[in-house]
Amino acid sequence: MEVIEAQSPLNETQILLLQAFSRIKSDEEKSDIQAMLLDYYRKRVDVHANDVSFSHEKIDEILKSHYRTNQNPTTNY
Repeated sequence: MEVIEAQSPLNETQILLLQAFSRIKSDEEKSDIQAMLLDYYRKRVDVHANDVSFSHEKIDEILKSHYRTNQNPTTNY
């Protein structure tokens, strides 16, 4: 496995995933990887969802919230 040592905006996990994706040769392999990643994150969400309970009011508050921020403060939207 090739090691990338130059400064990169990508973290170690992102680089590892890109290296793995570069070896995909077919749509079937791509679909398998996508399914595996979706399953992994679905399980993580399930674990965290079981740890948290929300009232109906809290759920409504979350659904109506706006969490995006202006990434470029010099730009007026």
